[in-house]
Amino acid sequence: MITIVGAGPVGTLLALLLAARGQRVRVLERRPDPRQSPDEHGRSINLALAARGIRALERAGVFARIAPHLVGMAGRELHEESGTRRFMAYGQNDREVIHAISRAQLNRLLIECAAAQPLIELQFSQRCLGCEAGARRLLLRDEASGTVYAQGFDLLIGADGAGSALRAALQDQELLRCGEDWLEHDYKELLIPRRRRLAERLEPHALHIWPRGGHMLIALPNSDGTFTATLFLPRLGPVSFDALLQPGTARAFFAAQFPDALAIIPDFDRQFAAHPQGRLATLHCWPWHAGEMLLIGDAAHAIVPFHGQGLNCGFEDCVLLDELLARHANGSAAFADYERQRRPNTDAIAQMALENYQEMRDTVRAPDFARRKALAAQLERDFPGRFIPRYSMVMFHPEIPYAEALRRGAVQDRILDALLLQQTGAGPVPLSLASRLMGESGL
Repeated sequence: MITIVGAGPVGTLLALLLAARGQRVRVLERRPDPRQSPDEHGRSINLALAARGIRALERAGVFARIAPHLVGMAGRELHEESGTRRFMAYGQNDREVIHAISRAQLNRLLIECAAAQPLIELQFSQRCLGCEAGARRLLLRDEASGTVYAQGFDLLIGADGAGSALRAALQDQELLRCGEDWLEHDYKELLIPRRRRLAERLEPHALHIWPRGGHMLIALPNSDGTFTATLFLPRLGPVSFDALLQPGTARAFFAAQFPDALAIIPDFDRQFAAHPQGRLATLHCWPWHAGEMLLIGDAAHAIVPFHGQGLNCGFEDCVLLDELLARHANGSAAFADYERQRRPNTDAIAQMALENYQEMRDTVRAPDFARRKALAAQLERDFPGRFIPRYSMVMFHPEIPYAEALRRGAVQDRILDALLLQQTGAGPVPLSLASRLMGESGL
């Protein structure tokens, strides 16, 4: 039996993949069963499901169960300081869409699927307190009774998120090292309720962004007609969460920066005061495995949320790990091979996620941003399969590894720079020049 600590989306999907191959799985989760508990609000940035995550769900045979609850987002709608809006499509066709879903809803659906699998044993309200690596024993506490007990394992996989208790236990035993690069910006969630004329104010099939240079507000649609808005703002400084601590300052800040959003959050003051202020970090952990124990998903390589790939990356982890466990004779060899193959890609998406924050809050406002995007789209149409914008490689081309998207993206940026220098006005770039530059760059 394989033991998984953490019944979030990654842990539950991994259990489903393993069970589909006939593997018995035990999943331990510190929280109560979400099928019997109310959702938490204000504590989790909405999830974006893209091609990599969809492919993993299809492989597990559960995408049809998830699909009716997704809200497609065809592009970004930018809310400028002047009050004007600009819609920027993500891709070239109707298939290149990102899907929004609440974490709680996705988690509940996956757990319902797992509960229907006889090879999966789900145990809720079981908190991991530690791990005796040499004895292959977990130390657990039943949260309902308070009973502390030990449970043995054959193979142990930690999928218990960025605050992983299993990672902390392995770190205490000096089996791994861990570091966190904290972002200087925090976040706070706000719920925009469903209103009769809401569609006239917010396009229901777009990711809404209020870019303001050093900070931004975003809003993602939910399947019930509401939106989850998230404010990203420096922790300290003249424009910061720290500066909004006094009564009335948050409302005044929104009235100046995001007046159209403030107008559709009727209980803004209550929400802003009640919802917690979250922190964001990139996690660096090495190694991810120790013998028969392994960390995956955010427990191993948490990233900031600005590329919408945390979930998709974690789901891609599950697919590779399942393949390697089927291929290798023992779990320890599979875990070592998994880390060797996977780490270059998780390092790449961590870098791209940080870079995308700069783009979302600031670069999109630059005068030449739309021109650059239009040129990249033109090259993708004129040279299909040869030139693919980096964003599209990450979001819509799961066959291209993250590390390759990062490498190719850097090459393509240099080509765009050269072409923009030659472009006159809004006229097309000569195809012969574009082809020559791509050939010289190895594309």
